[in-house]
Amino acid sequence: MKLHWSPRSPFVRKVMIVLNETGQIDQVECVRSAVAMATEPNPDVLADNPLGKIPTLVLEDGTALFDSRVICAYLAERAGMFQPVSAAERFRQLRWEALGDGLTDILLLWRIERTREEKADPVICAAFETKVRATVARLDAEVDPLSQTPLGLGQIAIFCALGQLEFRWPGTGWREAFPRLAEWFAGLEMRPSFARTAVVDDAPASVPPVASQPAAFTFGG
Repeated sequence: MKLHWSPRSPFVRKVMIVLNETGQIDQVECVRSAVAMATEPNPDVLADNPLGKIPTLVLEDGTALFDSRVICAYLAERAGMFQPVSAAERFRQLRWEALGDGLTDILLLWRIERTREEKADPVICAAFETKVRATVARLDAEVDPLSQTPLGLGQIAIFCALGQLEFRWPGTGWREAFPRLAEWFAGLEMRPSFARTAVVDDAPASVPPVASQPAAFTFGG
């Protein structure tokens, strides 16, 4: 199989964690595929995925799977893992996956809006901030079930969303504001499949590192 991949993508990270957790990582060729909303679509990705997005997984028969939710579900079923035994457990994982992916989407779109600098819409940015604060607070309120439920695709999506918050939005102080959620996150962070898929900023040297940018907001403020 071939995976259009980037070390900076939180959605790719979801797939990489599942590949590692299910023992399928050696069955996939990872192809570095740069994509960005504000640039021309990558023709190599576009050839496999008309949406021009990553991750895209190309199977042995040439079938291309996208997006990350579909890819992770396919890999989980292929390995016979992360398969909830009841409808209630399945919908719990689907709901968590929607929360995680939704938070990641908001963080990505908000970051794009902020790159417009003085042209960034303050109403849109304020709405994004409100949603991020509300989502992280909701996740903190669900720490007990997140911790007590066997690892599934939902927890993986939430972990990757919080990882994106930490990577692209340094200085928000979310760990200090939500210590129980931070403890849950730190526990998964030490799990081998999560640790070896840590996001890496491989931007050109001419681009300032993410950590050097001022915090857009803080959870304490």
